[in-house]
Amino acid sequence: MAFGWIDEQAEARRRAGLVRTLRPRAADSSLLDLASNDYLGLAHHPEVIEGAARAARTWGGGSTGSRLVTGTTELHTELERELAAFCGFEAALVFSSGYAANLAAVTALGPHGSLIVSDAGNHASLIDGCRLARGERQVVGHADPEAVRKALGTHQGPAIVVSDTVFSVDGDRAPLAELAAACREHGAGLVVDDAHGLGVLGDGGRGAPYAAGLAGAADVVVTATLSKSLGSQGGAVLGPRRVIDHLVNAARTFIFDTGLAPAAAGAALAALRLLVRDPERAARARAVAAELHARLTAAGLEAVRPDAAVVSVRAASPEQAVRWAADCRTAGLAVGCFRPPSVPDGVSRLRLTARADLSGAEIERAVRVIVETRP
Repeated sequence: MAFGWIDEQAEARRRAGLVRTLRPRAADSSLLDLASNDYLGLAHHPEVIEGAARAARTWGGGSTGSRLVTGTTELHTELERELAAFCGFEAALVFSSGYAANLAAVTALGPHGSLIVSDAGNHASLIDGCRLARGERQVVGHADPEAVRKALGTHQGPAIVVSDTVFSVDGDRAPLAELAAACREHGAGLVVDDAHGLGVLGDGGRGAPYAAGLAGAADVVVTATLSKSLGSQGGAVLGPRRVIDHLVNAARTFIFDTGLAPAAAGAALAALRLLVRDPERAARARAVAAELHARLTAAGLEAVRPDAAVVSVRAASPEQAVRWAADCRTAGLAVGCFRPPSVPDGVSRLRLTARADLSGAEIERAVRVIVETRP
């Protein structure tokens, strides 16, 4: 029977406690949200919403085509110019998603004959980019510059090192300065995904590469998403102008994909301008994460110290993680639940995302619910 193997895999997932289901949320949900990636609390900010509405009224509901045909509006170029200036890079290129941006950067910068060195803890989009690229791939230990150095030493020719700046599972930071040093010893480029760093780390939220002194470097390329700290949708690649020009001509997820919807571009631009005016939002998100971690560990839970705005709390098994998250939801708190195969170490956990707009009372309530519902 066609697709009969799907039933076998479904049963295997059920036995392992790894079944995933969609849960539509209502617009007026009463849940306290520690599950989204809205780090700065901007997704519902009036100025961001108006930015989206104004762009839709001006440019329509969609971009109408690929970026090279009709999908590039003046709004897209305005967003690219201001995003590049904010993060300290020469140029930027906006994509329909952060996933598409990562596929573009890795595949276009890892051609046949090159070496791609990838951190074992990288996000799925970077992993998929490495798989699709024509270059040779080597996966190295997590956050290990010496392993990167050794891998680069095995190859003669073009090479890139690919890493998250802040890893999405535990929220730990990559050693960017050390990675850049290893790259420079071998003439390699550094490609980093700052999805969880933009808006949270660096001066006023300018990102982890900015904080590491790598902004604007000729050998550094940064990908980012507009769907986390900027509360919108889409992705971007930032770097030297010649790299961005190369992506326009070589990146398949740019050339053959419909451009980002104007509403999303308008919302992201409004959020970026808000962050420029209110840079303390970044520090507030980090402070909330630190407070959540301190309170949870004081209550006896095993939580990873956050380097940005992600707080990871360990669970004993996938089943316990699912039940814990469900019990939190019943008690009015939405939290993330990460289980294999989404976690590279096989350890299930609750994943909490700190938000700059959380009040002290909301932090206290979240901690109380998590502690009281622990399995």
